[in-house]
Amino acid sequence: MTTTQHEPYPFVTKVIELFGHWLKQRRELNELMEFAADPGELERVARELNVTPADLERLVRQGSQSANELPYTLTALGIDETALRRAQPALLRDMERVCSFCTHKRRCHEELAAGTAATNYVEYCENADTIDIVRFKS
Repeated sequence: MTTTQHEPYPFVTKVIELFGHWLKQRRELNELMEFAADPGELERVARELNVTPADLERLVRQGSQSANELPYTLTALGIDETALRRAQPALLRDMERVCSFCTHKRRCHEELAAGTAATNYVEYCENADTIDIVRFKS
């Protein structure tokens, strides 16, 4: 006999998750502000990540979940993320940065959920040109 466990309060669970993500983002932002207090440190960290200090601050404000769509998009397009990370780590980091700053998140989620991302990504994905290069280079 198999029993299915249901969450008793899915809305409350979702609110708690959202609050946890917000709290984590605030902590990350506070850490960034500590770096910003030492002018040279923020630039050093940004340089190590190959981004500008302004982009670094923006990435932290967006949160650690801001590029979550990219792995799903790559999978939908038949691109092996692990192989790409191994072969071209800087390219993948740049794609994550672009995805983090994307203004089409809702459409991306809808296309991924509908299974149409592989067909329609060129219409909305800010990584479309890079994805095409990776897809057709393989």
